[in-house]
Formats: sequence, C-alpha cells, structure tokens
Amino acid sequence: MSERTGWDRGLSATDDGKGLVGPAGAVLLRRLADRVGLTDALAGVLPSGTTSSWRDRATALVGLTVAIALGATNLLEAEQLQLHHGPLFGPAVSDSTLHRLLSTTDETRRAQIAKVRQRVPRHVWTLLHLRPRRTPRERRVRPARRTPGPAQPLPAPGSPRP
Repeated sequence: MSERTGWDRGLSATDDGKGLVGPAGAVLLRRLADRVGLTDALAGVLPSGTTSSWRDRATALVGLTVAIALGATNLLEAEQLQLHHGPLFGPAVSDSTLHRLLSTTDETRRAQIAKVRQRVPRHVWTLLHLRPRRTPRERRVRPARRTPGPAQPLPAPGSPRP
C-alpha cells in the first residue's frame, strides 16, 4: 500500500459528535479511487516531485474529481470542499496548485490519463468476476425464469403493458 492511499488505515466512525468532517460521501469516493487503483495509476502518468513542498499530483486530481462530484463548480470551491476533509486527507490542495496541474496537462498527458481511465473499469470488472461468491443481495434475489420463445416487441410509449 503506497503512502498516498494509506490514509484510511484505522478509519472508524462514531456517534459522539467529535472529529466531524464535511460531506461524508467524499470518503467513499476517495476510498473507491484508491481501492481500485486509480490513484496509483494516475501517479504513474502525472509528474512527481522530490521536495517536501511538492503536492502529489495524482492525489490532487482525485481530490478535485471528488470535489466536482460533491458539487464544486470552480477551483476555489474545490479547495473549500477539500478543507472540510483536512483531518482525513491532509491539507487541502490550493486552487492555484490545481490550476497549475490542469494548465500544464498537455495532449500527451491527457491521452495517458484517458488510458488509465479505460484500464481501471476493466480491472474492477475483473475483480468482480474473480470474487469467490456473489454479494448477499445477489444471493437473495433470483432472476425470473424465462421460457424460450420468440422475442416480444416493445410496447409503444404510453400504451399499457401486456
């Protein structure tokens, strides 16, 4: 597990009202990106630095994506949403850093990011296919049995179903 994706180790939820964060959906989205390998795959195509002041570009891009999913419409709003999650994800990435990240992304880098975005869903489907058992919901719900026969035409919109 890389350092960029180890933030959720020991993460727990309580009902004592302490350590509250902003929209909790960000935790699920960020964890999903980390668990399916998106953050690490992006780190392979985005520039990295060696100084302590350098912000990890893959984490910044995933954080921006999460902020957009939560409703951010510009970089300043993305930074403000990330400030809510400082206790979990660390310091928010500034809007100027996000602007530099986006403005220095050329066509070659965009093509590399697109390849990563194509690979990750395939990886997720492979993981789902290789899982040993179906989910509990899949075990409870049985598909309706269909009898072989000719295909039925779709009813016209607004007409009652047969």
